Amino acid sequence: MYFSFIIPVYNRPDEIDELLESLSKLKTELVFEVVVVEDGSTISCEHIIEKYNSLLSISYYFKKNSGPGDSRNYGMRIAKGDYFIILDSDCIIPEDYLEQVTKSLEKDYVDCFGGPDAALDTFSDVQKAINFTMTSFLTTGGIRGGSEKVDKFQPRSFNMGLSKIAFEASSGFGNIHPGEDPDLSIRLWNLGFRTKLIKEAFVYHKRRISWEKFQIQVNKFGKARPILNSWYPQFVKITFWFPSLFLLGFLFSVLLLGFKFPYFLELYIVYFTVLFTVSLFVNKSLKIALYSVYAAIIQFYGYGKGFLLSFCKIFILKQKPEEAFPELFFKK
Repeated sequence: MYFSFIIPVYNRPDEIDELLESLSKLKTELVFEVVVVEDGSTISCEHIIEKYNSLLSISYYFKKNSGPGDSRNYGMRIAKGDYFIILDSDCIIPEDYLEQVTKSLEKDYVDCFGGPDAALDTFSDVQKAINFTMTSFLTTGGIRGGSEKVDKFQPRSFNMGLSKIAFEASSGFGNIHPGEDPDLSIRLWNLGFRTKLIKEAFVYHKRRISWEKFQIQVNKFGKARPILNSWYPQFVKITFWFPSLFLLGFLFSVLLLGFKFPYFLELYIVYFTVLFTVSLFVNKSLKIALYSVYAAIIQFYGYGKGFLLSFCKIFILKQKPEEAFPELFFKK
């Protein structure tokens, strides 16, 4: 197989520098190319690309801003490979990444795969805490860490592989964002393609976001889910409701506290204590453990609130998704 790494980038020259440096250090005998698509940035990374012309088979394209999904499609249409690996610009790639991908595909070929994300020791405490909550089995992020069924995995586009055949059959990503990843996975399943998780093909995901940006991000995740449920009702899961039920349950437990019934609230205290303890064990840091609890609160609140709002608009008020949440759709 000839692999093409597809990397959309928007105003992140420093990030793309770290990613390309890690790609230049891959330990592999395979020949591969790197396709960087600048999505209408006002801060160009072209000068960064020039640093790696002698180290990588790399090409650079600038296009008007149309969103990450459309930029990935743009890159895949131009790429020469027969198998694409899509990465976010804020990732760093382990040296054996491509070997792990090749080994897994040779053993059990699929037309689409995904890999988990991890944190480096050099990441900030906030980055490590957010990474923990986004990947922990104790939170809604468990599927990103690998708890989802390996043979029915919905790859995330920060670390995704897609064959050229599957791309051409599916036309790639849609214009919803976020939500384009599960949308593509479901359409691939309906076309008869298989997906899977390659646990060994992880990336270090930096997530250069503040607490405020994290809340905005998970809120959008929550808004996108009912839209996907309306498109693909056969793939609806009760677990999609968990963050909203968690949020409503917390509000109900606070209300009961006024009637001198503290037991439900005590369950929440137990949960966050367990989360704190596990993070402390994993990260070996009191500060990160405390941050992890805060990140989980943001995650449940942001996602749960967004999900409830979207459910009401899409399923009760019967609004069209593009009209209800225009901020989730890029115009092509």
